[in-house]
Amino acid sequence: MKGHNLPWVSEIRYLGTYIIKGRQFRCSVTNARRSFNRSTNAIFGKVGRIASEEVTFQLVKSKCLPILLYGLECYSLIRADLHSLDFVVMKFLMKLFRTANKDIIDECRSVCNFPLPTEMLETKSNKFYKKFKFNKSMLRYFHISVS
Repeated sequence: MKGHNLPWVSEIRYLGTYIIKGRQFRCSVTNARRSFNRSTNAIFGKVGRIASEEVTFQLVKSKCLPILLYGLECYSLIRADLHSLDFVVMKFLMKLFRTANKDIIDECRSVCNFPLPTEMLETKSNKFYKKFKFNKSMLRYFHISVS
């Protein structure tokens, strides 16, 4: 590096996700949660309570959830991170439907077909691993035996 020192950091951004140091590399969901909150607040700021709950709900489902889940399907997240992702979505739904009753929120989610991030990540992860498993050139690149 021609005499330049590299700074030691505890977190690095790679392809839109943040990898944090530890005994094993982990993915940080803090920035994903922050971006989700920022985007939902922007939607609330623009449409406010003028738009119906259904319109706001659909906007968040189509625009903000992909921000929250971007790139996380390729990581093995710990249970605390998964609960953290679910919590941020539940807090948004509590704000949208103006209730703190979890049963009401769960009923609204089931009626509107709105799965929690843990459910969505499970299906996305399975799809990712299935594609990775059958991509023989990728397996050869990482020196994984192809049978």
